[in-house]
Amino acid sequence: MKHFFIIAGGKIEDAFAIEVLKGFAEKTVIAADSGMEFLRRNEIVPQVIIGDFDSVSKETLEWFQKKEGIVWHRLNPQKDDTDTEFALRLAISMGAECITVLGGTGSRLDHVLGNIELLGIGLELGVEIELLDANNRIRMTDHGMVLKKEEQFGKYVSFFSMGDEVTGLSLTGFQYPLDGYTLKNSDGIAVSNQLLDDCGIIEFETGYLMMV
Repeated sequence: MKHFFIIAGGKIEDAFAIEVLKGFAEKTVIAADSGMEFLRRNEIVPQVIIGDFDSVSKETLEWFQKKEGIVWHRLNPQKDDTDTEFALRLAISMGAECITVLGGTGSRLDHVLGNIELLGIGLELGVEIELLDANNRIRMTDHGMVLKKEEQFGKYVSFFSMGDEVTGLSLTGFQYPLDGYTLKNSDGIAVSNQLLDDCGIIEFETGYLMMV
């Protein structure tokens, strides 16, 4: 599976992110603008750098410009797409089958919400996309799935409707099961659930389900 990492400009805990990157021997790393700061701090050279470079330091920009083999995409500051969205679409055009975004969360809630909405690109184009930080793994799906406890990220799992509603939602193997429930976007019933069994079965009929 072709795994791509997009390093965005949100909050990144270096030790955590480095361990995640080390877990993949073969990967493509794309730096999105100020995500370059994390990479420079840890002397990681990405394959691709994109951005309008309005939020990265001059020193960092010059450091990478001295490196060979990097493909650069300089964007117009007056653009419709965010740097992260451009990076996602570029990764998909390069053949990505799975994309992990590091630095997609943080204190800028407008950026976080925007990045969560970008997960829908993966559903449209058949590519797995996740936002990952030291405390959260955020995914969106339009079909049922099995969550294995041994692969779970953290103790709790919450579900949200991305759209008007998710119909026929059933959760099996969880502390708080559901059976054929209609989950609306104003509904908090599926927040802070936990796995009881080794596997949790998530099934639903229609809609887009976000899992955190």
